[in-house]
Amino acid sequence: IAGSMFQEIVAFVLTTSGWVLVSSTLPTDYWKVSSLDGTVITTATYWSNLWKTCVTDSTGVSNCKDFPSMLALDGYIQACRGLMIAAVCLGFFGSVFSLVGMKCTKIGGSDKNKAKIACFAGIVFILSGLCSLSACSLYAHRITSEFFDPMFVAQKYELGAALFIGWSGSILCILGGSVFCFSITGSFSKSQTNYVYKGGVSHSHISSYTRGQAKSATERPPAENSSSSKIQHFDKNVYV
Repeated sequence: IAGSMFQEIVAFVLTTSGWVLVSSTLPTDYWKVSSLDGTVITTATYWSNLWKTCVTDSTGVSNCKDFPSMLALDGYIQACRGLMIAAVCLGFFGSVFSLVGMKCTKIGGSDKNKAKIACFAGIVFILSGLCSLSACSLYAHRITSEFFDPMFVAQKYELGAALFIGWSGSILCILGGSVFCFSITGSFSKSQTNYVYKGGVSHSHISSYTRGQAKSATERPPAENSSSSKIQHFDKNVYV
């Protein structure tokens, strides 16, 4: 029990940290970044995320422009938005289910029910990590394909810091969810072992009880012999 409880605590720390990283990735500015270098200093830095595109000059002043319409956006940006929002929502519900299913908490019912809830929380966290991983990978694929395309004449961008944060959070969510799923194996194996052990004990008690009954039956003298001995003794007294 102590080992599985320690595994659940480690899994909860991993998944919660991953969910926080994934949630912080969604409003982060630098999903992709590009710069125009001058002779001495950088004259302008262009960066963009899922919600707006901006430019920052050498004095630190930023001018941003929000995306005008969701329906007019590129398909990959819409897909990334949906996947990231789904990852954040799944991580929230996974955190709630993990608190209910952990053995160190006093809610959730029996150990078997808590193990099922913990396994479900691990699956939810794995799905959250996969959604975030897919969104960051899709966005990075679009950046790299445009960067290495010789026919692409527009401004080229590079990978931003938000993508690396999202990948890190996704890996933590997947690892923590897997640990949650593997931590319940001890509970089910323990319950099966107890069931077999109890069955063997009951069988041994029944066998010993049967042997004892048979032994007492063989050692007990028959009723007819006892009655006949009484009659013979009575007859002897009469003749005397």
